[in-house]
Order: sequence, then C-alpha cells, then structure tokens
Amino acid sequence: MSETGDITGTRDKDYNLIWYVEQCLNNALRLETYIADAERVGDSAAVDLFRRAQADSQKGAEMGKELLASRIGVAA
Repeated sequence: MSETGDITGTRDKDYNLIWYVEQCLNNALRLETYIADAERVGDSAAVDLFRRAQADSQKGAEMGKELLASRIGVAA
C-alpha cells in the first residue's frame, strides 16, 4: 500500500519522511528553550521530562534520516 496523496497532498512518500525528520529536529530545538526555562526556575521535574522528550525527538530524527538515506541511496 502506498500513499496516494489524499492525506498529505503529495504522492512523494519521501516527502513524508523529510517532514517527519524536520518536525523531530524542530521539536528538539524548541525543547532546549523549555529546558532552559525550567532550569531557570529550578523545576527539576520539568527539566527531566523535557530532556527525555528531547532525546526521543533526536532519536526519531536519526531514525528518520537513516530510513530516508536508505531510500535515496546515500549514507546517513
């Protein structure tokens, strides 16, 4: 089964991966601001939560980059 463009507006399945990687990286970057805010007020529980979420976003970006690279034939 392949994406037909009805949901994303594009028939290019690699576009979806590119979007996913971009969103993961944007999220990791945004979380850096949230971490700094939580550190500033001494909220260690929020810092821990945001760091775990950031690590998950970074992991998602890496996984997406690897899959995309394998599909287009380049090293990640």
